[in-house]
Amino acid sequence: MLTNADLLAKVKELGDVSKSDLVRACGYVSHKKDGSERLNFTAFYEALLNAKGVDLGGASKTGKGGRKLSFNTKIQFNGNLMVGKAYTGMLDLKPGDEFEIKLGRKQIRLVPLGAEDEEE
Repeated sequence: MLTNADLLAKVKELGDVSKSDLVRACGYVSHKKDGSERLNFTAFYEALLNAKGVDLGGASKTGKGGRKLSFNTKIQFNGNLMVGKAYTGMLDLKPGDEFEIKLGRKQIRLVPLGAEDEEE
């Protein structure tokens, strides 16, 4: 996939071709499981805007589906408290990481085992 000056040069070089041909020529193509081609128009246009100096703020706090994280949760029907993958990913937590649960008056803190609790 072309980016930055290379992308701008290729778009200028190709001139007046169809949008599909433009996206394909710049390398914004992936393949579906059945082997057919998928043109990645969104990635192409984001790269094009980025190359022209338009920052879309792509580092926003979103989950896998592109939704903004709400930083709210609720207790599930079975009493469990769910913390989603997007949140654990932001904190670089891995399966098997262990924590001590510290209960405050109106808060719950998770302290990694072996780490010092700053609140003590």
